[in-house]
Amino acid sequence: MQQTATDQAIAPGAAKPGASPNLVLGMLLLVYIFNFVDRQILSILAAPIQADLGLDDAQLGLLGGLAFAILYSTLAVPLAWLADRTSRSWVITGSLVVWSLFTSACALAQGFWHIFLARVGVGVGEAGGVAPSYAVIGEHFPSHRRAFALSVYSLGIPLGSAAGVLAGGYVAQMVDWRTAFLVVGLSGIVLAPLFKLVVRDRAPAVRPAEVPAIAFGMVARTLARKRAFWLLSFGASSSSMLGYGLMFWLPSLLQRSFGLDLVHTSWFIGAVLLLGGCAGVLLGGILADRLGRADRAWYGRVPAIAFVCAVPLFAGGIWTSSVPLAFMLFLVPQALAYFWLGPVTSAVQHLVEPPARATASALFLLINNLIGLGGGIYALGAVSKALAPVWGSQSLRYSMLMGLALYLVAAALMTLAGPALRKEWVAEK
Repeated sequence: MQQTATDQAIAPGAAKPGASPNLVLGMLLLVYIFNFVDRQILSILAAPIQADLGLDDAQLGLLGGLAFAILYSTLAVPLAWLADRTSRSWVITGSLVVWSLFTSACALAQGFWHIFLARVGVGVGEAGGVAPSYAVIGEHFPSHRRAFALSVYSLGIPLGSAAGVLAGGYVAQMVDWRTAFLVVGLSGIVLAPLFKLVVRDRAPAVRPAEVPAIAFGMVARTLARKRAFWLLSFGASSSSMLGYGLMFWLPSLLQRSFGLDLVHTSWFIGAVLLLGGCAGVLLGGILADRLGRADRAWYGRVPAIAFVCAVPLFAGGIWTSSVPLAFMLFLVPQALAYFWLGPVTSAVQHLVEPPARATASALFLLINNLIGLGGGIYALGAVSKALAPVWGSQSLRYSMLMGLALYLVAAALMTLAGPALRKEWVAEK
């Protein structure tokens, strides 16, 4: 079979020697942990930030969602395109430095607009981290192991979120919330040179003149014609609206409705994320790789089943007034809520040829984060504010219960994506 220019550009013989795939995956995971530490720390620090800067729930929702998501979602596309055509490892390294600097800048905020702009800067930096990382994993792991490898990488979400709430809560309690931002930001800057030393690009840089097949417009047109891409993207977006919203507002719920202090809140959420989140991320990838060998539709079915099962358990956890019971009820659905990460991110990579994977992942993340991250946190906060005149301090609880319908929407879309994946899957050459 005749090779195209794209195939030649990534031919195995052209690969550069470098670290083992598992070591590369480990470094990518470490950077992703910092990604979510810097992203999630705002939620555990919400109460002291609100008190210090005089913010309401709607403003806090903007900080956690829209401020971060606007440029995080939109800049991810050109940065992923740049990574596909130059150096994925350099783009990730530079992104780590930028988002860490802006996380540190949050410590200097004196009002809403100061911290809003700092969070925008964090979003700018993190825009270049995830999609190129997906593509690096695609380079290092074969198709039948890719969903599991992406699940291991996705452990950065529960691990980073847990580290963010645990470290942020402890430092804020012992010192103040500004010191918490400063410590985690500077730690990321220290990590950057070590990451670049270990993770190198496996294939030579791809030049536009040599490989017209990975032009952005061509990738976008390819995905636009694929029904599976839209169903997976909007399914993930629906689940992310609720997932990001619940995790951002859960600290406030525990403090307002359950009477926990900052440290006990961080322990509660950290344990739920570590135990439930890590188990869910890994199980989702394992099941998709195992079941998907016989039928690609399982890459959509696995998340769909998990979302349906999560709804009544989350509802029970939100509704109860018992802290121990709430913990048990949140633990299992938190695992189920993360089942989608490995299967869906792997499936999106298999809708295009290998050199276009970072760009395809960025287009998927554009939709997922702009709707899910940008809308979910703000929506739950805005609904809570609207319900406050009637339900008072319990308004956040009712806002979360209403939001559970989003998981049912996500389940329906993921189920519909299954048959389309059978037809539109791009097999490895």
